[in-house]
Amino acid sequence: MKNAPYPYYEIAEVPTLRDLIAYGRDQGGNNTIFYGGKRNTQPISFKSAYHLVEALGTFLLNQELRDAKIALLGENSTEWCLSYFAIVSTGNVVVPLDKELPREDLAELIRHCGCQAIFFSKKYTDVADYFHSLEDFPEMLYFTMNEFDSYVTEGEYLMQDGDRSFAETAVTPDTLACIVYTSGTSGKSKGVMLSHGNLASDVVATCQCVTARNTQIFLPMNHTFSWASAMFAAFLYHVDAHISGNMKRIVKDLNQNKPQNISAVPLMVEMLYNGIWVNAKKQGMDKKLRHTITLSQALMICGIDLRKRLFRRIHENFGGKLETIICGGAALDPKLQKGLYDFGITVINGYGITECSPVVAVNRNNDFRFGSVGKPLPCNRVKIADPDEEGVGEIYVAGTNVMLGYYKDPEATAEAFEGEWFKTGDYGYIDKDGFLFITGRKKNLIILANGKNVSPEELEEKLRRLEYVKEVAVYEEDKAVTGEFYLDTAEYPDAPERLQEDIRLFNSSMPSCKNIQKVKLRSTPFEKTTTMKIKRYLLAQPAGKR
Repeated sequence: MKNAPYPYYEIAEVPTLRDLIAYGRDQGGNNTIFYGGKRNTQPISFKSAYHLVEALGTFLLNQELRDAKIALLGENSTEWCLSYFAIVSTGNVVVPLDKELPREDLAELIRHCGCQAIFFSKKYTDVADYFHSLEDFPEMLYFTMNEFDSYVTEGEYLMQDGDRSFAETAVTPDTLACIVYTSGTSGKSKGVMLSHGNLASDVVATCQCVTARNTQIFLPMNHTFSWASAMFAAFLYHVDAHISGNMKRIVKDLNQNKPQNISAVPLMVEMLYNGIWVNAKKQGMDKKLRHTITLSQALMICGIDLRKRLFRRIHENFGGKLETIICGGAALDPKLQKGLYDFGITVINGYGITECSPVVAVNRNNDFRFGSVGKPLPCNRVKIADPDEEGVGEIYVAGTNVMLGYYKDPEATAEAFEGEWFKTGDYGYIDKDGFLFITGRKKNLIILANGKNVSPEELEEKLRRLEYVKEVAVYEEDKAVTGEFYLDTAEYPDAPERLQEDIRLFNSSMPSCKNIQKVKLRSTPFEKTTTMKIKRYLLAQPAGKR
């Protein structure tokens, strides 16, 4: 791990997403970019991807869809990705819908933004039928991705007849590209408006800081993290991206597609790391594995890196080429970073928020610090507002990646800014070397009677290190700092008894204001958003806030 200044990679400046795919066409040519969807047996080249976007875009323009809001609903696929680019490349606005939401919630989002059309996959035909059956619902054109080829063919015929509407449609950095509805851990979603310039500047800056080669897209494509870390980045790196979306197939897909890097949320990282130890334990090899780690660490101190050779079987289980996991979306336990690093896989943790397109800071391939989310991107500036005696305060961001505002919500937009600075609502600090550390979320802070602020995320991160704790949430209930636990009693039947003693030890090691005063056990996992964050608004609230 190095902390010396790290140079930026040379990455082309692209002002819009349309310029992004044109750059990929010019640099990638006939090399493959996408595998997945219906075209799993027919990989898509950079040149073909641009042509398909142009043809589909021509079809859309011929449907009189200009400056229109077009919803996108479906599982990860090549068709989803190409539809996305066709929508934004024609000056229309894409509204990516979360396929995990109930159809009633999806209908409300469509009503809120007034979509004029929707692209949907065959799997969600019943949802589209439901929309069509509703009274007082926006009139929309319905396009099924199952007919993707026919739309492209129609667009090709139009182009052959001299239709130049796609080429003549102006798209600028200020053009609105998408409205993304936040996942709503607090119970309410807001429509984040991101321009072409916001998204393009963010992916360029991200790729200037992190180098990568072929990737596997596991995260849902409706989330902005998938865009910057994979879907957009592939065009700048001009490398291929395998499209997947089945979390149960992660290890199988890694073996089949052999990516050099993947993007992941902490839950996926934890699953991969724990899987290594579960397999080792099943084979009676866990003690030998620990000895090998100790040997490898000693060799690393001497400048000898044999991790790929010493842990060859682990690497083979992940396809043999996996070097980097780009992680974001929630707090990441440094134990997971350090543990995978010991095996020769670097977890590059970052920090982002939808309103910032989304990446704000990221660790570099050879300039990283465990526990940190890295240094700010070159496209934005970060400051800590009103820091306390420990340097902790709210994280503010200003830059070309910061959103245009919240759709149809000027009050929320005004409240989110202080001058040019976007107020993230996250708390953290920047160390002397410029690394950003996240300590918690402003809205989650527990404010004690003595005025002390307690970040539940800080306590949760430490309590999750207990081997039998599967999930934990810390909050205030009846003026007491409460820890609610979901334990692994199948593997550790004595977990409830052990927890009592471990909470006593935890409290003795922490300041009294950070003591867990009340313990609750649950028999089922916490209810989560589709980005695997606990829905905190469902947890108990302090008196007077219920």
